[in-house]
Amino acid sequence: MVSIGESESLARRRPARSARSLRWRENLTGWLFIAPALLGFTVFYLLPTLRAVEISLTDWNLMRAPKFVGLDNYVRLIGDPRFWQSVKITCLYVLYNIPVQTVLGLALAVLMDRLSKSVALRAVVVAPYLLSNVVAALIFLWLLDPILGITNAFLGLIGISRQPFLTSPELSLVSVAAINVWRHTGMTAILFYAGLQAIPRSLYEAARIDGASEWHMFRHITLPLLRPVLVFIVVTSVIGSFQVFDTIAVATRGGPVNSTSTIIWYIYESAFRFSKMGYASAMSVLLFLVLVGVTLIQMRVMRAGSSDLE
Repeated sequence: MVSIGESESLARRRPARSARSLRWRENLTGWLFIAPALLGFTVFYLLPTLRAVEISLTDWNLMRAPKFVGLDNYVRLIGDPRFWQSVKITCLYVLYNIPVQTVLGLALAVLMDRLSKSVALRAVVVAPYLLSNVVAALIFLWLLDPILGITNAFLGLIGISRQPFLTSPELSLVSVAAINVWRHTGMTAILFYAGLQAIPRSLYEAARIDGASEWHMFRHITLPLLRPVLVFIVVTSVIGSFQVFDTIAVATRGGPVNSTSTIIWYIYESAFRFSKMGYASAMSVLLFLVLVGVTLIQMRVMRAGSSDLE
């Protein structure tokens, strides 16, 4: 016979065991769902990253066995003027690209939200993003050609001399940034538009009753409540801008006179043109650490972990 006390103890244990079993099944289900992505991340990102760190400590030209040199590659970076020039060019590209892309994307999103919610319009806006970087670069390589390009033909019609957009040291980096702004602004606008749909319309109605202007509503309602989306867009755009390669490889190949030789292009040249895999890997590892630091700073400054929509 089971006593009353033992019955009560068993009754208390049963829900606890059921809750633990439920949590275990939920955890197992979650791990099964993320297993393919986790496997892909491990094979294609984590292991190559660890391998890059290992190679960065060696002198390896792909033709002979790697020779361990410790931190010599990292020390060499400090005195390499070409490396610092590529860092400067990359930072300039980010400054040319991110503010324009973000502002234009936000403006397009607000216009779509206020004037038209047409699915066809959103499809047209996002269409450039569906093109690969290589295709977009090839299109603009012809459009901006100083002799055959339609852009210079149009400038000639309005009395402006032909411009060497992709062959001038002064214009090439700006032109590359403009190509990527054209390609990515639509996707940025769609992300902002999705964020705008999550803002309660009652806030705007209350502001109008209080006599707020459109500018005041945009400044004090729209912008603060779009901050989570803005953080995501800025962080991912900055990371992508530091890694720009396709457009430069097709349109300028780092020229003219290294005016578009970004850090990724210099890494590519060091590895596959000059066969300095250890040196290229050291730059890659350093770029990774810089991007991690920049991302953490951005998320801290922009308060990524909090929301104004409460």
